Amino acid sequence: MLDYKLLEALGAVVDQAGFERGAQVLGLTQSAVSQRIKLLEARLGQPVLIRAPRIAPTDLGKRLLNHIQQVRLLEHDLLDYVPSLGDREQRLRIALNADSLATWWAEAVEDFFRDHRVMFDLVVEDQETALKRMRDGEVAACLCMTPRSIQGARARPLGGMRYRPLATPEFMARYFPNGLDRIALAEAPAVVFGPDDRLQQRYIANHGVTAPFPHHLCPSSEGFYQMIRSGIGYGLVPEIQAQAAIDKGELVDLETSSDVIVPLYWHYWRQGGNILEALTQHLTQHARRWLTDLDGFDNPSGVL
Repeated sequence: MLDYKLLEALGAVVDQAGFERGAQVLGLTQSAVSQRIKLLEARLGQPVLIRAPRIAPTDLGKRLLNHIQQVRLLEHDLLDYVPSLGDREQRLRIALNADSLATWWAEAVEDFFRDHRVMFDLVVEDQETALKRMRDGEVAACLCMTPRSIQGARARPLGGMRYRPLATPEFMARYFPNGLDRIALAEAPAVVFGPDDRLQQRYIANHGVTAPFPHHLCPSSEGFYQMIRSGIGYGLVPEIQAQAAIDKGELVDLETSSDVIVPLYWHYWRQGGNILEALTQHLTQHARRWLTDLDGFDNPSGVL
């Protein structure tokens, strides 16, 4: 049988990315946490952590973390029947993309928080890579572009985020005086969220630009938007984030009929308990207020 004190130590070390911070969360000494991890590895006969160059779970460690996530969620369901089991505060660790967090997420879960008093532990991850967090046992649910669920999980379509290639009128006059073409696009500075953000690369490639292009890196959705509004680059911006500036003429499209739809699917563990199932139902019903309907969307695995 598994010793859950040892598994709790594993979860804390991975969540906090280190033994020292993991020990602080558990209220133990670093030495005590290290001993628990060593004891767990001795009992299982194989390592559960990769200790260098940075803390990461092994394949076995990932399986154990998945197990811990689901057990925590199921234990919370028992509190309705056995209140003496422990604290009723429930935390849900969720991976989602920065643009969702900056635009519609908070409004979408406002009523759910009020009704359930759940605490959210949010991890910002690109929509193309968030599913890896679930595979690694780091989160209970995630938003990503992939419709296919991993083993032990389910996936629900929530809708699509509509992006528009935008710039200021002054930027357009300087870099695209004759309109959008391949040469101008290859020379105009873009704004890119980060190395895992392939949305901009795909957009440019679809216009025939295959060589490296000038770009700023800005790993903040709000900062990304402000850089474009300041006129130092162009980029693909969520329509719901930029609508007010578009209506005022402060931002304009690089080209007409150039919207990009990024599909978002909600992935969650099947054995995630009542609270995760309730959140899934809530998002399925309410996310459509901000997201585009995916009915008829002919590219369910990605954008463009």
